[in-house]
Formats: sequence, structure tokens, C-alpha cells
Amino acid sequence: MSTEPINIKPAQTEFDLHPLIIGRWSPRAFSTKEPSRHQILKMLEAARWAPSSFNEQPWRFIVGVKSRGEEYQKVLECINDFNKGWAGHAPVLMLVCAKKAFTHNDKPNRHYRYDCGAAMSTLSLQAMADNLYVHQMAGINPDRAIELFKVPETFEVLTGVAIGYLGDPGQLTEKDQKSEASRRQRKELSQLAFSESWGNSFI
Repeated sequence: MSTEPINIKPAQTEFDLHPLIIGRWSPRAFSTKEPSRHQILKMLEAARWAPSSFNEQPWRFIVGVKSRGEEYQKVLECINDFNKGWAGHAPVLMLVCAKKAFTHNDKPNRHYRYDCGAAMSTLSLQAMADNLYVHQMAGINPDRAIELFKVPETFEVLTGVAIGYLGDPGQLTEKDQKSEASRRQRKELSQLAFSESWGNSFI
């Protein structure tokens, strides 16, 4: 597979960044073409090697592949109506769960959400290396996920994820089509990096 992502909406960066970072974005239009099991496992392996506090690796993934039917529908049922319309086209859906306490001492791990974000970043970049795209969703029903998948109370259901190849934006609602075509924007770097005191730009 090529390591060059399809740059449909390349980031307009201030510096020359890696193509995987420039090409990464979160589409809503997905093709029905399904990634191979090998590709899915590669993404999960990339997440496995993300950094975490005390090497706790608090992330867990519930994976639904559309061709496998019931498990996919169960994940889709945990996604709210706002996202379900477009997410149901993606061939792979996931739920990201996180262990809330450290294994070695059972004390609260205040970094568990941060660490899961790191795991999803490495997963997303590995997806881009195979020309697959990842769209993460806050709009899920965690209680339904806990019920359907018997998630232990020691874990939190954090987010939903849609994964697949780019599809035809014409399959989306008019509102989502506009979002798909809109220019990507970010805050200025001067607003994000400080030095000496809060708000004093490092730039």
C-alpha cells in the first residue's frame, strides 16, 4: 500500500509536515469498500504502541465490521441519531473504552483519557498510511454501550469511531455535504503555545 494519503482536503500548514498529518481529516462520506482484517489489525497494533502513563495502556476497542452483521449493528445502536445517518455507511465502527484506575495500585488514573487520545492518534495515522480515514465521535450513548457489551464499571466508554475509504459526498445530507466541502481551519499557533506566562506567545 502507498504511504501517500489521498489529499482531498490537505491542511494548510505553516511548516512542512509529514504527508500523513497534512492529509488526515475526518470525513463523513465513506465508501462501502471494506478494509481487510489485516488493515484493521494494523491500526489496532499502532494504537497498542502508543505511550501511556506507567505503561498502563488503558484503551480498549469494541470493533464492529459491517460484513459481520450483528456486532456492527450493536455498535451502530450506541451512536446517537445525529451521527448515525452518516456513520452507518462506514464499513468499520468502533467504541473506545478506557480503564479508569491503574492496574498496579488501583488508584485513579487521571491521565486515562489523555492516553486514549494518544492511542487514537497513532491509530489514525496508521489508517492514513493505508488511505483509510477515521472520524471520531463524541455523540454516542455510553449507557447503551455498557448494556449491550457488558462493559465493566471500571471502564468508561469514551467515544465512537467510524473508519473506511473515502466515499461519495452526494450520499450525505445537504448540511453534511457543506461540512465535507468546507475549508479546514485551526487556531493560529501563537494562540496555542505560550512562554514565560499564560497567553504570552512562544511564537
